[in-house]
Amino acid sequence: MTSFDSTRAMFDELHACVIIPTYNNAASLAAVIRDVSQYSDHIIVVNDGSTDQTSAIVETFPYVQYISYSPNVGKGWALRQAFKYALEQDYRFAITIDSDGQHFAKDLPAFVERLQTVQDAIIIGARNMEQSTVPGGSSFGYKFSNFWFKVETGKNCPDTQSGYRAYPLLLLKGMNFYTRKYEFEIEVLVRAVWKGVKADSIPVTVYYPPKEERVSHFRPYTDFTRVGILNSFLVIIALLYIKPRDFVRTIFDKKKLKQILRDQFANPEHTDALKAISIGFGIFMGIIPIWGFQLVTAIFLAVLFRLNKALVIIAANISIPPMIPLIIFLSYKMGAWWMPKTATSLVFDKDITLEAIRNNLGQYIYGSISLAIVAGLAATILTFVLLKSFKRKSILAG
Repeated sequence: MTSFDSTRAMFDELHACVIIPTYNNAASLAAVIRDVSQYSDHIIVVNDGSTDQTSAIVETFPYVQYISYSPNVGKGWALRQAFKYALEQDYRFAITIDSDGQHFAKDLPAFVERLQTVQDAIIIGARNMEQSTVPGGSSFGYKFSNFWFKVETGKNCPDTQSGYRAYPLLLLKGMNFYTRKYEFEIEVLVRAVWKGVKADSIPVTVYYPPKEERVSHFRPYTDFTRVGILNSFLVIIALLYIKPRDFVRTIFDKKKLKQILRDQFANPEHTDALKAISIGFGIFMGIIPIWGFQLVTAIFLAVLFRLNKALVIIAANISIPPMIPLIIFLSYKMGAWWMPKTATSLVFDKDITLEAIRNNLGQYIYGSISLAIVAGLAATILTFVLLKSFKRKSILAG
């Protein structure tokens, strides 16, 4: 059995297909299809409103499954239509490859080999972006996108902009996507990771032709703007919902919470004082009266002052919904010390909400700042004492 036959067998076994989205790439499309055909006949070409000879070219490959529509919408829309169609054809995995000739079909065996062992991840073909032929805009976009992916998911990914990917279709089934152009590949990756799908990678080869031969439908200003807007929304969602959600889940998963705390408190790169300050600062930021911006501000300042970001984030989530009534109540009580003549009385019960703040905004602001300082300092001192105590016990036990 040849290597081609082996790869074909793996495609059949995995129920995998290759998706080729295309828009006015008649010059390179036939060669891409021929190269892919060496490894699999499960090929889906999506004609995203091309005005060239795309349809005539695809007709010369009778085994190719063809989706065509007009007018041109965008790569994201093409991939969304292909995913829907592939699921209808009972495919479980789809490998996407660009039609402009930048990707090489010879990397397909590496994808299906990885799929044999990793089936709960989007597998990304990570390009070598250090080569001299990489356009400056692509290099910048690559670094820009990787940075925001880390902010939005807390995960590292070597190449979030690569279009050469293997998707686990069944794990994406039922997800509603909103973007239609290049930014879709960011949306699907970030939201899939939020859902619990892993982001894996393999190295792939990429070819960037000389500038005078390069054909690209990427519009730097328009598409970078779209990507920027999408990342803004994703960051807001991550900070206001995803990270608090994950934190709450971690609280109720005692094993995971213990592991995170153990790893962070045992971090040899950070001193006990820095860890204690990180906890205290997180508590302070979780109480300070800037609702909606507490976590994003805490993360920014933690990076700026080189604190332990994980401990800051964990501690800042003291302001999760079950704790809000207690924080409001204690803030009002402390605020009463600053303005005894106009202080508003508040009874602690589960019905305390942010609406109660309107009764006496000044009292709440003074009180919450005071509470944040006191609680932050207390948490810092207590954490530092406990860390030193644990170390002393470990030394004595040793």
